[in-house]
Amino acid sequence: QVQLVESGGGLVQAGGSLRLSCAASERTFSNYAMGWFRQAPGKEREFVAAISWSGGLAYYADSVKGRFTISRDNAKNTVYLQMNSLKPEDTAVYYCAADSSWRTVPPRTPLVYDYWGQGTQLTVSS
Repeated sequence: QVQLVESGGGLVQAGGSLRLSCAASERTFSNYAMGWFRQAPGKEREFVAAISWSGGLAYYADSVKGRFTISRDNAKNTVYLQMNSLKPEDTAVYYCAADSSWRTVPPRTPLVYDYWGQGTQLTVSS
């Protein structure tokens, strides 16, 4: 059982930056595609970004392109989400997820991911 723990959320003023981290419990994290998703109150969970196991492929939701960057450090079993130019509409609980199926292309749908973190709250004020 893989455990994922997110950290780094908080309260940020619009235009500010934060870096979220997701630490995995085991070494095989390096073989998993990883994704970031978010869920705002009253809304469905939505895709934010995903990265392949090698780090060579990354995809982003249109709403965050140019502002967010996903990266990973497999030696540390950690995936990151650097968030710049934050907007109030970015406010949500952010979740990291792991896909254990060794896919080359990181998936965008949350239905594919096998393991999820507990989430970390990001609030962006006006």
